[in-house]
Amino acid sequence: MPLWHVYHPVDAYSAEQKRQFAADVTEFYTRAGLPKFYVVTLFHDIPESSFLVGGEPSDNTVRVVIEHIARHLTDPDRRRKSAEALNRLLAPHTLDRGLHCEFHIDETPRDQWMIDGMWPPPAGSEAERLWVSENRPVAY
Repeated sequence: MPLWHVYHPVDAYSAEQKRQFAADVTEFYTRAGLPKFYVVTLFHDIPESSFLVGGEPSDNTVRVVIEHIARHLTDPDRRRKSAEALNRLLAPHTLDRGLHCEFHIDETPRDQWMIDGMWPPPAGSEAERLWVSENRPVAY
């Protein structure tokens, strides 16, 4: 499950821009085989007086905290390529709009995650494919 926290200046994104941003994030992960419902994107409006970068108020910074739970990459080259792909995903929503952007990825151990009281099915399993097709957790 990818969980994205997007901290941004108030009014940096319209409702439609948030939907498109979240759609792009969701597509990134569904292309890798994850169910859509795994992908959660939360937008946090932060007033300039509460968004301090280097101790100074900022009105053009977007800070993204990404939590990867469903999949973990161990190979350093794949991790680098994944971060670069996420940077490209973010660019139209940040850099290309004149917003400073920083992100990082945390990986939560898979055994610390449940959905509707169920352990998620193993990656790539038939049960996970069922979750993808149903777009919801299903007992397996």
